[in-house]
Amino acid sequence: MTTAAPAPGGKDRFCDHTSVGVLISSPSGLLVFERTTPPAGLAPVAGHVDRHGGPEQAAHAEVTEEVGLTVTHLYPLLDQWRPNRCRRTPTGPVGHHWWIFQAEVSGSLCPSPREVRAPRWIHPGRLQQHALRTAAYADGHVSREEFERKPGLAPVWCRFLHALELITLPSADLTRIDAVL
Repeated sequence: MTTAAPAPGGKDRFCDHTSVGVLISSPSGLLVFERTTPPAGLAPVAGHVDRHGGPEQAAHAEVTEEVGLTVTHLYPLLDQWRPNRCRRTPTGPVGHHWWIFQAEVSGSLCPSPREVRAPRWIHPGRLQQHALRTAAYADGHVSREEFERKPGLAPVWCRFLHALELITLPSADLTRIDAVL
């Protein structure tokens, strides 16, 4: 894999088409938050692999960068391609190869104000409600402005969480959600 040249200020401006997502759970539920940058939606920790070395290293780094926690154990859950757009400049096909992990963590939640807004722990029933809001958005029943103001799940996360049996959506809803990725 080749990496793009970093943009001024140390940020990558080109998409490397590789991303990680990290599920962090507690008795209070799954940790999700609104990202401060597009796309809109509630999401767990996630980010590009970039110069982190590999998916596992990126998972460790993203957890620390986004929510200030330290990964103590990391368990691979999924490994798949998703055709989700990126705010970075594309350098090939639209989408990312995703690695999804479950993490055990230590430390105190200390969200990055640059990347995280409104972090919260969500129980499965509430997670399902957010998935249904995303399905309503994908079906045209919720406008983009309404979705940005009061987001459901980030569209890319719906199929992952469905595959992991954390939410349940009909295949027609998943297909419509894929169209808004």
